[in-house]
Amino acid sequence: MKNPSFHIEPSWRWGTPEGSREFDRLLDRSLTFREKLEWLEEMESLTLRMRGSREEASLPKLPPRNTKCTA
Repeated sequence: MKNPSFHIEPSWRWGTPEGSREFDRLLDRSLTFREKLEWLEEMESLTLRMRGSREEASLPKLPPRNTKCTA
């Protein structure tokens, strides 16, 4: 976070679903527009890698080809 004057006091209420959303909103307000864009780009890259990994795992496993020449 680029805003050094921004300080969040720890609280036990962040352990609840409502408190967690409130904490996320506090953090979102501390990010610059550029940081938000970078975060979105990182999440897009992660999503694409996970999709590729899932698709690769679903491909049938073929036995290795015999590369020896028998001629």
